[in-house]
Amino acid sequence: MAQSFVPGDDLIFQLESGYGLIRVLAVDGQGPETVWHLLAYDDFYPNVEAAEQALTQPDSLSVRRSHMALTDRAFERTPAALLGNRPVSEDELLPYRQWLRTETRDVSDRSALLMLGIR
Repeated sequence: MAQSFVPGDDLIFQLESGYGLIRVLAVDGQGPETVWHLLAYDDFYPNVEAAEQALTQPDSLSVRRSHMALTDRAFERTPAALLGNRPVSEDELLPYRQWLRTETRDVSDRSALLMLGIR
């Protein structure tokens, strides 16, 4: 998977039970040292069109995990495709900014789906 995603990108992933959404909050570093900061939504959708429709009302989406920090390798193992881009809100950035202020900035080498307990 080419890693050309940027903050504000809404990504979709597919499971047997439907489609889920994750969002790129921030990207730190470059190359193999890149750390991806993601938000994961809780709901699943029967098809891509239903997921796209849900994104038209982002305030109605429930958040499963407000911040996950992944290595570049872990993000590469997260099978996701771009749906669109919209500005990242200050509220969405709060958990990321809290992570920046911590002494131990945990970064996972597990895919986003594994971190969510999905796979």
